Amino acid sequence: MMRAMSEIGGSDRDHIQSLERGFAVLLAFDEHRPNPTLAELAGVTGYSRPAVRRILLTLQRMGYVENQGVRWSLTPRVLSIGQHYTASHSMADIAQPHLVRLAEKTSESASLATLDGDEVVYVARVATRRIMSINVSPGTRVAAHATSMGRVLLAWEPHDRVERYLSETGLTARTPHTVTDHNQFRRALRRVCNQGWSLVSEELEEGLISVSAPVRDHTGSVVAALASSTSTGRSTPGHLEKTTVPMALATADAISNDLGYRGPSAASVAAARPARDGFY
Repeated sequence: MMRAMSEIGGSDRDHIQSLERGFAVLLAFDEHRPNPTLAELAGVTGYSRPAVRRILLTLQRMGYVENQGVRWSLTPRVLSIGQHYTASHSMADIAQPHLVRLAEKTSESASLATLDGDEVVYVARVATRRIMSINVSPGTRVAAHATSMGRVLLAWEPHDRVERYLSETGLTARTPHTVTDHNQFRRALRRVCNQGWSLVSEELEEGLISVSAPVRDHTGSVVAALASSTSTGRSTPGHLEKTTVPMALATADAISNDLGYRGPSAASVAAARPARDGFY
């Protein structure tokens, strides 16, 4: 994360390094470091202790952090950043009723996610049962390469973006079924673009199967992925392809239409198997 932030716009004369460093310090607070010391924050960010101290004091003055002795913690005010995002970004609100209907039709969990850096981030979810070892909710991050949503989101990314993902992030094995070969992964993305949807079985967690379809905005760009997930104890990849994929495509179409997309439907694209507009 720190590397990615430092690389974005690093040579741009409009780049504000102090702002980047402030966010880097904020992001260093996580479940592993809820109350870090100044020295711990310096170690995580790679910044000097005096620099981190100035940033912390500035954030404290703004009300985003507070200190208790030698340790620091975030204040509830940081939640306002997310609230501003929610207020200005209605995709999750638009998608929610569609996810509810999909979950009711399939009796399985339905989700919407976007790509943030190297990870898939859930922005909306309707859970009918817990099918993952982690408690998934909006804001949860998972590995992009091992998920059906990640495959959809990466499949329509530019070629150089996918190659950078492969070289920098890699394809870490999450289960014995995870695709870790780069050429095999490229073929998987090609298949997603060809057919217009993705199905991933037991690559993120053993026993987890999911199908995903692309959600497009008014420009036609893929901005999110919709997924329906179940377990191997309840279904099979073949059964999902026959029953759930058409419903997922129709739901993705409905969300895309609400976002202003007026191009060919995901269902018709999948049926026609047209020329690809993404990675390949």
